[in-house]
Amino acid sequence: MAGSDTLIYPEEKYFKSIRQITFGGDNAEAYWSWDDKQMIFQSNNEAWGMECDQMFLMNVEESFKDSKPPMVSTGFGRTTCAYFLPDNQHYVYGSTHLANKECPEVPLRRNGAYVWPVYDSFDIFVADLEGNITAQLTNEPGYDAEATVSPKGDKIVFTSDRSGDLELYTMNLDGTDVKQITDELGYDGGAFFSPDGSKLIFRASRPKTPEAIKKYKGLLAEGLVEPTDMELFICNADGSDLKQLTFLGNANWSPFFHPSGKKILFSSNFEAEKGFPFNLYFIDIDGKNLERVTHGKTFDAFPVFSNDGKYLAFSSNRNNGGTRDTNLFIAEWQE
Repeated sequence: MAGSDTLIYPEEKYFKSIRQITFGGDNAEAYWSWDDKQMIFQSNNEAWGMECDQMFLMNVEESFKDSKPPMVSTGFGRTTCAYFLPDNQHYVYGSTHLANKECPEVPLRRNGAYVWPVYDSFDIFVADLEGNITAQLTNEPGYDAEATVSPKGDKIVFTSDRSGDLELYTMNLDGTDVKQITDELGYDGGAFFSPDGSKLIFRASRPKTPEAIKKYKGLLAEGLVEPTDMELFICNADGSDLKQLTFLGNANWSPFFHPSGKKILFSSNFEAEKGFPFNLYFIDIDGKNLERVTHGKTFDAFPVFSNDGKYLAFSSNRNNGGTRDTNLFIAEWQE
């Protein structure tokens, strides 16, 4: 994988080389096939005819400066969080297309604060690599999304508000045996299994004061969350032994296990006074040895290691010509 090293900042010692994959729009959450030969990611690139996020399939050696990858979602509604199943022939993802074929409205501000929508029309589907839906895994009222698959190949973790709050659940690959994993007030999401499948890392908000609780519940009733105050939590795959991992302030999110299972790579703006930049950081699973990994002035997030640990895919605002475009990059990893 030849790369352009001008995209690496001098302090980024873990990156041996780096390649830019996309060149426009918002491109994020790129996840590897189990054989590391393909990736699936979401994009809203207007140059590809997108009005909101849909899913695209790529071979890992490809990039898309002058071409468009094949779309493997329906093209209807809005999609999120695709993840390969162990057969490398199917993937799970969240989509709103059953409720409405149009893109749902995107509220970015509420009372001056930045908010994320948690659409109650999201359900989790299985599709093949041609985009044909082969199963629907959730059909509860409310938000079901953010599904990822255990490296053991037996379980899916996802976020749902079926209890009245945004909690983590696990289920079998066919949607059976649903179990609630978290139960504290706040937004629990973006969960990933450890390489051996024994643990979960995720981001969560934990409103504690009466004002914060009232605000959180009020926004959630409107299908909104404010993602500006989140920390990382770690627990066993069944929800036991839950511990808060970071106490950094601001937004700590998009965590992913290092291939060793001993460290977490995540995105944070805890060093930023005005909300930006976001950079990638390491922290040990016992909360020690915080280390900065990327050194950008804008936005680095959604880090995902290849299964063989040789590459890191992530999303970044670097090299976007001063636009707001968030593109995918694949770095050759070295330690």
